[in-house]
Amino acid sequence: MGISIGMVGLGSFGSVFAGLFKAHPRVDRIALCDAEPERVKRFAEDPWFADKFNPKDAYDSLDAICKADLDALVIITQPWLHAPQCIQAMESGKDVYSAVPVTCLPDSEEVLDWCDRIIQTSLRTGKHYMLGETTVFHPQTMFCRKKALAGEFGDFVYAEGEYCHDVDVPGCSLREVNRKRTSGKLGSVWPEKLEGYRKRGKLSTPMNYPTHSVSGPVFVMGTRAVKVSACGYRNRTADPFFAGYDFSNVTALFRLANGASLRIAEMREAAGRISPLESETFRILGTSGSFSENIWYSNGRTGSREAIHPQVQTRYESAELFDPLPPAVTEAFRDYQNRNRSDAEKGDFVPTGHGGIRIWCTSSSPRSMKNGRVSSIHGRPDIIWPWG
Repeated sequence: MGISIGMVGLGSFGSVFAGLFKAHPRVDRIALCDAEPERVKRFAEDPWFADKFNPKDAYDSLDAICKADLDALVIITQPWLHAPQCIQAMESGKDVYSAVPVTCLPDSEEVLDWCDRIIQTSLRTGKHYMLGETTVFHPQTMFCRKKALAGEFGDFVYAEGEYCHDVDVPGCSLREVNRKRTSGKLGSVWPEKLEGYRKRGKLSTPMNYPTHSVSGPVFVMGTRAVKVSACGYRNRTADPFFAGYDFSNVTALFRLANGASLRIAEMREAAGRISPLESETFRILGTSGSFSENIWYSNGRTGSREAIHPQVQTRYESAELFDPLPPAVTEAFRDYQNRNRSDAEKGDFVPTGHGGIRIWCTSSSPRSMKNGRVSSIHGRPDIIWPWG
């Protein structure tokens, strides 16, 4: 017996995940929900969904799908809607997978309040909350997590994380992303709400959505920030995109609870199309081992009185760093990727989407729900994962 999942939000981003969740072998039933009926219709009429989708499981609102007898909801709507919708889902007795971020608002205090409300709702209802932060499922993060759990970093000394995404980067223009997010029945109401924040003097910065840069090092080290100092760069060209921004680029230095320091850079106005390994990356330095740009450095030291060891460095391809998926999951995703090909044409399983990590990100949630354990990115401060 598997689980039943409802997909809430089937726009350009949510539509990518609908097939992935449907393909997962532990998902027996999938429901579809969007305020735009044609989006639901697109999947409802796809024969490939027929074995897990029943026409009665089509919904046009969160209120309606929250009344359904589903185990969990996948929330992939506009960022400012995530937190209240996830809370409503948990209140209705459902586990939740949320697209990043938890929420994205110009008012930082309001963001923190929503984070606290997510945590308290998860604790009170006992329902699981998972944030689908892609960086946690990068192969580099998986590799470093194993090294950290084995103690091979020694003491953590320094780390840095970066997310450099220029507003006009080819292939993923933030202007186009914003246009899509502010269109349609739900998105069109955001500009007016945003203007309300501006009138109160609340302006955005890239640090209102820092998960891609922060998550790698913080997750690997299993720690938290206790102090910060930051510098910002303000747009100087009167670019309309940054009209509601205080800063277009921000760099911060954090003091961490484990004694290490962490530099974080969030950039939205920096020319060039940098490779994914450079634009969304992190580095971690320890007394015994360090990791940077797919290279593991080890000096072999495990104690202060030991003899000096030669430093060894090992370079890896990204594909080598992934955690293995269960064979049944691998096979299911392979079939999904090649659903229009014959068995002879399918070939080997090749991870795709956001550097190949979407499949790991998607797979984690059904496995956690089926096994009744918290996921890797959750809203339960009483449970420390994977350190406890």
